[in-house]
Amino acid sequence: MTLIKSPRLLIAGVAGLGAVAWIASAFLSPSKTLMEARAQQGNAAGNAAPNNAAQNRPPVNVRVGKSERGPLPYITDAIGTVQPIASVALRSRIDAQIESILVPDGARVKAGDILVKLDARQIEAQIKQAEATLAKDRAALEQAERDVSRYTELMSRQTGTQVSLDNAKTTATSARAAILGDQAQIENLNVQLSWYTIKAPLDGRVGTFSQKAGNIIRSGDATATGTLITIVQTTPIYVSFSVPQRLLSDLREAAMRSDSEITATPQGSTKPARGKISVIDNVIDPATGTITVRATFDNPDELLWAGQLCSVRIQLRVDPDVVSVPREAIQSSQNGTYVYIVEDGVARSRPIELGRFQENRQVILKGLNGNETIVTDGALALVNGSRVETRGPDAKKGNS
Repeated sequence: MTLIKSPRLLIAGVAGLGAVAWIASAFLSPSKTLMEARAQQGNAAGNAAPNNAAQNRPPVNVRVGKSERGPLPYITDAIGTVQPIASVALRSRIDAQIESILVPDGARVKAGDILVKLDARQIEAQIKQAEATLAKDRAALEQAERDVSRYTELMSRQTGTQVSLDNAKTTATSARAAILGDQAQIENLNVQLSWYTIKAPLDGRVGTFSQKAGNIIRSGDATATGTLITIVQTTPIYVSFSVPQRLLSDLREAAMRSDSEITATPQGSTKPARGKISVIDNVIDPATGTITVRATFDNPDELLWAGQLCSVRIQLRVDPDVVSVPREAIQSSQNGTYVYIVEDGVARSRPIELGRFQENRQVILKGLNGNETIVTDGALALVNGSRVETRGPDAKKGNS
């Protein structure tokens, strides 16, 4: 290797290397100030791009609606089952033959109406026999009272004996006791006679008779044929349903208010029946987290039928002052929920806080004051600041 012996050549070589290094750094590493300036320009251009693009794009055709402020009912829905308030299975209390059935199957009856008559000739004969015994004992009492009167008069004349008088009094007392027993026997037989006439214990509707006239029925028969008929109360009637336990406090308050209302619409019908909350169960089902409620319906036209399924709507209360929008106006993003508000032909996003959903309207807790024009259809084609052409009943106000 040849060494550079000249100092001048060494200095010139070092200077040349420094120049090369400076030129490389100038090309490969721009100054910090230059980089920051370019970054700021890039950020400004990026931020302006969407707005500029939105303004340059043609107007988007959208449908608009209105946010509304005012009263809104708080309603919850459930599936209910119609249940009779009272249901009575009629059976015979004695062994007898059916003499006649006085109402047809499925008839509507009132309390006290005669449904079935049984053959009562035997009990009627027993009653006549007891009445004859009563008449006999009354005659014996009259005889004993005459003896008491006669012996009392003889004793006053000192011509009779005390024993005879005492015996007459004992006979009279025994006759009176016999009469009381006869009367009790007749009352007992009359009660048994009433069992031969089966009456409706309540207003309602009967089902199908299991036996016909001429058949023998027996007391204590718990089989299907032992039950003559079942009668159910239809007016008024219950509808039983279950609701989530979170609504318990609202239900209890609604049960005490006159403005609360429950409607029940039977399946296959469009006509609702209206009623009131009458019973709230005292236990919440821990398996389902629900509580059972019963509502009473007058049901004068028997729209509700025992065992029927129906759709139940419970109006728990009416909130007097809430802001709500159509459900389709709600939009979602990673930053939360928002709606597009149309002002002067421009759509602008507005973040909101949601409340409950009711009657196809979404309650807004924060973000809107009411009476804003909002986009309900076409929001997917919008960005913040897009120009719009509106349609719908509130389109004129949105374009102004």
